[in-house]
Formats: sequence, structure tokens, C-alpha cells
Amino acid sequence: QVQLVESGGGSVQAGGSLRLSCAAPGYTYSSGCMGWFRQAPGKKREGVATIFTDDGSTYYADSVKGRFTIAQDNAKNTLYLQMNSLKPEDTATYYCAAAFHQDCNPRYGLGTAGGGMDYWGKGTLVTISS
Repeated sequence: QVQLVESGGGSVQAGGSLRLSCAAPGYTYSSGCMGWFRQAPGKKREGVATIFTDDGSTYYADSVKGRFTIAQDNAKNTLYLQMNSLKPEDTATYYCAAAFHQDCNPRYGLGTAGGGMDYWGKGTLVTISS
């Protein structure tokens, strides 16, 4: 069983930045898909950004394009989400998820808010104040 652990959440003012990290203690990331998803209070979970680890292809929700960047650091075995120009509507619990097999589909995972993802972290809270 792969355990994903998110960190980096917090409270910032609108316009600020945060960087989320996702690590898997004791596990080396392998080929597949990874992504970030979020769920705001009273709302459904939505896809934020996904990446196909083999070639680094990235996919973003329209609401975060140009502001958020998903990236993987294979040397550190860590997935990141750099979030800039944060808005109050970005307030949510952010989850890291992964599917470590080459048959995964990062576009599908993004569009279905995590469909096909096998492993999930417990989430990290991001709060943006106006």
C-alpha cells in the first residue's frame, strides 16, 4: 500500500503564493499519473492539475491555468503544486493522488476529479483570505 503525504498548506492573503508537496515515504515513484485535487466546503471534489510521470505532460483545470504549476522531482521523490496569484475561491482541502501504472490517463483523472487514481493522501488545507 502506497501512502501519500501532503504538506505546505496554510493561510495566505489573496495574491499570495503557496507550494504544496506530496511525498510517499518508503516508496519510489514509478511510471504513471499523479495529480492534485481539491474540495471546498459544501462542494464536490475537482481536479486541479495532473501529470504523466513518464514524459512530464501536464494538464490543468481552466480555473488555475497560468497560476498553478504541477511538477515532479524524481530525485526527491516528491510531487509539487506551485500556486501563485491565489484567490479566495482557491480555498479548499488539497489532495495528492497517484496511479502507478502506464495505462493511467491524466486527462481522465483531471476531468473526473480523480477517476483512475489508486492512492490518495489525507489532504492539506489551503485558506485564502481577501
